Amino acid sequence: MSSLTAKYRPRRFAEVAGQEAVKSILSRAAATGKIAPAYMFSGTRGVGKTTIARIFAKALNCEHAPAPEPCNECALCRQANAGNAVDIIEIDAASHGGVNDVRALKEDVGYAPLEGRYKVFIIDEAHMLSTAAFNALLKTLEEPPARVTFILASTEAHKFPATILSRCQHYVFKMLPQTELAAHLEKILKAEGVEYEPGAVRIIARRGAGSVRDSISLLGQALAYSAGALIESEVRACLGLAGQEVFFALMEAISARDLVLLTRTLRQVLDQGLDLGFFLRELSGCWRNMFLLRQAGASMAPDLGLPAEEAQQWLDWAGRFTPGHIHACWQMTLDGQQRVIKSLEPAQALELLLLNLACLPDLLPLSTLGGGRASSGAAPSGSTSSGPGASGSVPPRPASGGFSGSGAAQRPAQGAAPSAGSGQTASAVSQPPRPAVAERGGANAAAHAPAKAMDAAPPWQSPAPVAPAEPARAEVAAPEVAEASKPSESAVFDAADNADEGSAGPGEPESPGQGARSDGARTWEGFLEFVASKNGNGFVTGLGQARGELCGAELVITCFNATHSGMLENGDNNARLRRLVAEYFGPDVTIAMTCEDSAPVKTDGLIQREMQEHPLVQRVRETFECRDPALVYPRR
Repeated sequence: MSSLTAKYRPRRFAEVAGQEAVKSILSRAAATGKIAPAYMFSGTRGVGKTTIARIFAKALNCEHAPAPEPCNECALCRQANAGNAVDIIEIDAASHGGVNDVRALKEDVGYAPLEGRYKVFIIDEAHMLSTAAFNALLKTLEEPPARVTFILASTEAHKFPATILSRCQHYVFKMLPQTELAAHLEKILKAEGVEYEPGAVRIIARRGAGSVRDSISLLGQALAYSAGALIESEVRACLGLAGQEVFFALMEAISARDLVLLTRTLRQVLDQGLDLGFFLRELSGCWRNMFLLRQAGASMAPDLGLPAEEAQQWLDWAGRFTPGHIHACWQMTLDGQQRVIKSLEPAQALELLLLNLACLPDLLPLSTLGGGRASSGAAPSGSTSSGPGASGSVPPRPASGGFSGSGAAQRPAQGAAPSAGSGQTASAVSQPPRPAVAERGGANAAAHAPAKAMDAAPPWQSPAPVAPAEPARAEVAAPEVAEASKPSESAVFDAADNADEGSAGPGEPESPGQGARSDGARTWEGFLEFVASKNGNGFVTGLGQARGELCGAELVITCFNATHSGMLENGDNNARLRRLVAEYFGPDVTIAMTCEDSAPVKTDGLIQREMQEHPLVQRVRETFECRDPALVYPRR
């Protein structure tokens, strides 16, 4: 079984697995006699580059040529199959890549074919040629003698000079899909008369990663290990791959957040010495199958290449997770593959990845992912829903003040305890509400957060979304505690409260319009609410973290620092801001930018002078009798 690769090497275009476009073009060229001076075959290993080059060379020199296929029966075809054809010269550029080798090749090119119609030079691993060898080959590739053609095969086409590529017909060989690889392996097993399980063939095809040669080599290894039949469990044991029970145990541990079971399963994987790279590939495939089955149902199973029984198992497991959790685990597994493989401690990196997957609901609130914007009109715990203030007239609020319309991150629901991963500090939760908020009544009083809560984290790190707490886990019962645990809101949330003021209680006049006060004046809070109502069309980065004031015909915007100001002053962000200001305040209103951090930037010379004049530095210099560094190291 060790010679399966050589035994089942294709000898006709029709026997080659995949590469339909390349086979069609070369077969037609051999049948019509329209042969190019040089060809370039590139692609990953084991996809048929050298094999198709040999078949094409046989088709050109076959006694029945011109023909679309070699006959494999004439004397020239038999010599080519045995590797003895004098007019088909194969060169390994890895060992014959010098300029002297190319000079000898150019001398051989000048002679006419001895037996066949064409003299074909197949240069394998051609990217290994030296720069001088490439330059020496340029003229020959462009205008070779009649009845001479070159075929360059390589796995790294990017290493070729552009002058070489421009003289060749370039064909890119693709990796084979898993279904085509499995079908090709089944054909070999039937020819060998070996019984097999379809699951075992799928594992070898998946492990082959699109390479026919790698897949056949793995098949030979598995057949040498087996007792006569190809069994899935034996294939996994032979190739060092995890079984289905390992992935089912991982899903059980992740869904139940059972860290003990998760650690034991990981230890089992490590003790068996399994291939961690392929283990992560299979794990990401599990998340992919679960997500697609959860979203599309069992009808998706044929497209995933899964049998009905296995598809139903993964569909049952998908029902134990939310779609947001499955999608997040899928993305984290894909992103973590390279980090685990390249880590100095791959076992710990894999353990950290699996623990993150299991603790993901505690680290990030996933229940509201993909559910659109959370409604901000819900009353706090203990309040009633009657009255105009609870009628839902307030538009949905964005996740953060400056990122209106994103819809990705949501605000925690009213009365819910803050999540452990929200980044909110205990000091920010324990501070009392602002006096201005306390004067407001109804639902508006609980919609505001402490003024100093924004200092707990940078403005762009808004709290992550939190689903309404379940009754069994709720730790906040009183409305006062729920109000204190509400994450801080930016200025854009005050705009919705201003809109609520017009309908907060019976008998009060309704708001004259969105974003306007009862007297009809336009305000900064109203402008932020107007931006939020654009549903993403008015997205202005960093706007919600700024403060604004309308002074006559000038809108003064105060930013945190120069970086924040530059964010609003440059590029498309500034163009959107000016357009929105013109729409809301009027076309005559201009914009002025100011910064809170307006301290002048100190130069290196000023900092050095202040350091030298500091009293403590003077005392140290006097104590140790140090000389002035300006005298020791004068400036050039």
